[in-house]
Amino acid sequence: MGKKHIIKKTEEDVLREGEKIEEAVKKGAKTSTASLRVTKARAYIKASYNNTIITLTDWQGNVLAWSSAGSIGFKGTRKSTPFAATKVGGIIAETGRKIGIKEVSIFVKGVGSGRESAVRALGTQGLNIVSIKDITPLPHNGCRPPKVRRV
Repeated sequence: MGKKHIIKKTEEDVLREGEKIEEAVKKGAKTSTASLRVTKARAYIKASYNNTIITLTDWQGNVLAWSSAGSIGFKGTRKSTPFAATKVGGIIAETGRKIGIKEVSIFVKGVGSGRESAVRALGTQGLNIVSIKDITPLPHNGCRPPKVRRV
């Protein structure tokens, strides 16, 4: 049957992981080259079961900045946590303030656990939220859904 390996993390390993995440947060979101001074923007939050991605665009749909839980440094199942979504929202809000954004309309898509915490993070970082809209796609009796996963 084989031996079972138990991996024990020391306090130093946990601190190193935390430092890596903090460094990635300080680096910030990736911004596009054509970021002009914009005061109103749209934030698209895609919260899946595996990750949370936030994209900041102007009213025409041109991407100004984007970030995800994976790009910050979260790995595995921690990418889909509300804490990771909060960190991503904070980075996007900070980047938006640097560009000059004051008002944001939020469009939420997906069923992940980071939906509400990402919206909250955008609001608490000083951006004025104009509207929140759920754009999660719903099937109109299309394909048959997959069987329930048994773990």
